[in-house]
Amino acid sequence: MTDDLERRLTDATPVTDLDLERFRGTLAGRAAANGLLDVASGMVDSPLGPLTVFVTPQGLVRLSYPGEGLAVRVDELAERVSPRILGSPERTDAVRRQLDEYFEGKRSTFDVPIDWRLVSGFARDVLRVTAAIPFGSVSTYGEVAARAGSPRAYRAAGNALGSNPIPIVVPCHRVVHAGGGLGGYTGGLDRKRHLLRLEGAR
Repeated sequence: MTDDLERRLTDATPVTDLDLERFRGTLAGRAAANGLLDVASGMVDSPLGPLTVFVTPQGLVRLSYPGEGLAVRVDELAERVSPRILGSPERTDAVRRQLDEYFEGKRSTFDVPIDWRLVSGFARDVLRVTAAIPFGSVSTYGEVAARAGSPRAYRAAGNALGSNPIPIVVPCHRVVHAGGGLGGYTGGLDRKRHLLRLEGAR
C-alpha cells in the first residue's frame, strides 16, 4: 500500500481519504512490528461527542473529550509516556468496542487493562477507589477520600477526580457532593448528567 500511494502521488493520481486511512494503518502496523509504536490512538463516536482513546501495551492511558485540546494531550503523552504516538484503530479496537457497548446500554463494566502512569500517589489511590464504584451507584467525595486512606482529604480527592485522565472507564462521574449536588466534571456537567442517567443512578 505504501509503494502504491507513493506511485500515485508521483503520477498525480487522486488520493482519497480511504487511501490515506489505509496508509496510516500500514504505517502504524509497520511501526508496531518494529517496536516503534508506544502509544496508539483511535476515535470513538459517542452521544457525548467524538472521544479520543490512547492505548499503550500496558493498557488504556488516556481518554479525551472533544474540546480538551488534542494537541495538548498528545504533547503530554509524548513527554510523560513516549513520543512514538500513531493512529492505530486495530490497537484501540477493544477499548472502542467496549465504549460502544456501554453507550448502547449493553455493558455495565469495563474490563480493559489500565495504564496508570499519568497519575501517582494519592490521586492514583483515589482513581482506583473510583474505578470500583458500581454501575448505577454514586459515592461522595468524602467517601472516596476515606476509602483512599485520607478521610479529611476530600478536596484533594476532588482535584484528583477533576484531572482523571480516563473518564467514563474510570467513572469519576459517579462521585457527587454529600448534599446531593453533582460537583464538578472534566467533561462538563451536562455530560455528567447524561452518564448518570444512562446508568440509572439516583
